[in-house]
Amino acid sequence: MIKYVVILGDGMPDYPLGELGGKTPLQYAQTPHMDSLVQRGETGMVVTVPDQMPAGSDVANLSVFGYDPQRYYTGRSPIEAVAMGIQLDGQDVAFRCNLVTLSDDEPFSKKIMLDYSADEISTPEAVQLIQEISSQLGSDTHGFYPGVSYRHAMIWRSSPEELNCELTPPHDIFNQEIGAYLPSGTSGQVILDLMIRSSAILPGHPVNRARLRKGLKPANSIWLWGQGKRPYLDKFMDKYGLNGSVISAVDLIKGLGICAGLTAETVPGATGNITTDFTGKARRALEVLQGGKDFVYVHVEAPDEAGHRGELETKIRAIEEIDEKVVKEIIAGLQDFPDFKLMVLSDHPTPLSLRTHTREAVPFVIHRKGAGLSNPRGEFSEAFAAAGLFFEKGHELMDYFIQNNRG
Repeated sequence: MIKYVVILGDGMPDYPLGELGGKTPLQYAQTPHMDSLVQRGETGMVVTVPDQMPAGSDVANLSVFGYDPQRYYTGRSPIEAVAMGIQLDGQDVAFRCNLVTLSDDEPFSKKIMLDYSADEISTPEAVQLIQEISSQLGSDTHGFYPGVSYRHAMIWRSSPEELNCELTPPHDIFNQEIGAYLPSGTSGQVILDLMIRSSAILPGHPVNRARLRKGLKPANSIWLWGQGKRPYLDKFMDKYGLNGSVISAVDLIKGLGICAGLTAETVPGATGNITTDFTGKARRALEVLQGGKDFVYVHVEAPDEAGHRGELETKIRAIEEIDEKVVKEIIAGLQDFPDFKLMVLSDHPTPLSLRTHTREAVPFVIHRKGAGLSNPRGEFSEAFAAAGLFFEKGHELMDYFIQNNRG
């Protein structure tokens, strides 16, 4: 039985940068193990975000998992809610509830989005704040649920049949005045009222007073976005005949896996940023395969977080850590199996110059055990992959990866 592994570096692709001599961070980073896969495998580009759909990790990873977003996508937050163990009925709508840092300007519409993650607030601090929001703003209609770091959930129970609101991801409006991006639509006022009320509750909380004393940004407001109802995916086993697991620090990827009938693994020390336990994820992937699973999807968020924060050195380091501590480790461990296929790719670019996602095609490489040297000068980069295979429909790449077992 062939073992299948997908390693996804979130947000790795980027634009050429003058300070890197015209190279992208992916080209500039030292990635000998990804390069080796290209030299002994197939490489190309894949479009993971269909036209007219939001360029988010939800849409893109749904494509990479092998599901057509135009058929299955219902929103980001309900996927995360599934991973958090929140039960959603047919009329419930889930929202991502970020803890953010806004400026002190008044009125609310004049505030600036200073940080979409409140300095990547710790989970214990965040839980206290969400519990306070729940006690003061929660109701039979609106429930607040703590998650990890700045990422939480709000559920609108038995929502109106035609819930109509336009919401903006906070990471898209870094350092911008929020007035033009506040909730709109017939249901938007309810959402806006919750956000405004939270901004009166959170600043004086002991957690935020302590953060200010330490020189950290306060989590002084919630920001609601990413709404949707529970998705229903065909089971991965039914599609591909494989049982498997997902390994990620973020609820979005865990939720996608759970919806597809995969197991969401827990890795102590997995944080979703550059401090994550890269090696721990790789070793857990190998343990999953040794335990009898046929497929594992390893997601690493760190390059995306660095892109959103505009941190060039951190993004390069994250790419190199993935190469050295995830790709190298997994390649070595896979040699113990009679046969395997390994795919490395990203979900979308997160250009440092924009600090948000874009919809351009991303590079991928597929390697099978025993493959000979085919691209001796190959490298894992946007430019080199552009001369290879091309998948216009992202969800078809997984079909190709699993079902095309030549060579």
